[in-house]
Amino acid sequence: MLGAGAVLATALTATTTETRAESHAMAVPFALDWKFEGPAAPYFAAIDNGHFGENGLSVEITAGSGSLDAIPKVATGAFPVGFADINSLIKFLDQNPGAPVTAVMMIYDKPPFAVIGRKSLGVSAPKDLEGKVLGAPPPDGAWAQFPIFAAENGLDMEAITVEPVGFPTREPMLAEGNVAAITGFSFSSYLNLVRLGVDEEDISTLLMADYGVDLYGNAIIVNTEWAADHTDELKGFLAAVAAGWKDAIADPAAATASLIERNPAADAALEQRRLQLSIDANVLTDATTTNGFGPIDEARFASAIEQIATTYEFQNEPDASLYFTGDYLPEGGFALK
Repeated sequence: MLGAGAVLATALTATTTETRAESHAMAVPFALDWKFEGPAAPYFAAIDNGHFGENGLSVEITAGSGSLDAIPKVATGAFPVGFADINSLIKFLDQNPGAPVTAVMMIYDKPPFAVIGRKSLGVSAPKDLEGKVLGAPPPDGAWAQFPIFAAENGLDMEAITVEPVGFPTREPMLAEGNVAAITGFSFSSYLNLVRLGVDEEDISTLLMADYGVDLYGNAIIVNTEWAADHTDELKGFLAAVAAGWKDAIADPAAATASLIERNPAADAALEQRRLQLSIDANVLTDATTTNGFGPIDEARFASAIEQIATTYEFQNEPDASLYFTGDYLPEGGFALK
């Protein structure tokens, strides 16, 4: 049996060890694409459940202002890692050859790019957009893919009035009937409209992936110069992210609680529903269940790049190896269940 002094010494040693471990953890700032909403919960769960800490990392998460927001932050080295739309990353790298940024882990296997309309305003199908006003924030990832959606569905862009709107005013404008439809992420815009009092039966969600758009969605991106010097840390970061998503799938309420701790003003029930929508439609897909979470299918990615080229004129020859690497992922990706 240990005496009181020995017990105290043991406790002090344990505390000192923990403090030393924390002090030696590498600080890794992480740039999100958007605000602290439901789909961001897995990253906070990864912090609270110790997954980053177990990998020697101290992660601070910063909110973003759109799908394109994190790309220049990571490319300039302001942040070593971020979360961004891979299709926007492809265009960024074409316009900024040699920029030290690439995607390393696919999160949204099925992208949430959508056109969200109101049936009462005459929008239930893609063709209904002709003759209507479409609200679109210029930095929005869904708006960036709209030309592909329009081409795949034979829309006459001349017949659609596109009104640039801000992110904060996007859903209110649709709720008030000032526009007939908006571009956005399906899980965000849909629930924002519900929160504003729009009847769910009146909301039409046109998920671009269901209307001919064969693209991937948001991915973890990294500054390649940082990655070259911190291979083990990056692998640990990705493992922690996967563990956070696995935790969120197993217990969405607990993951949402981690989110609400950082955003107390948010509606917990609404954000948990938003998280669940992203899990069901974008993350836990047939592909990730069968092939693992994180990697991409090379043939599908090649097809996606070709589709981007139908509406975007590449300045340089597209090179898939510049846009995504699976080198930091385990063979077969991560299991989410």
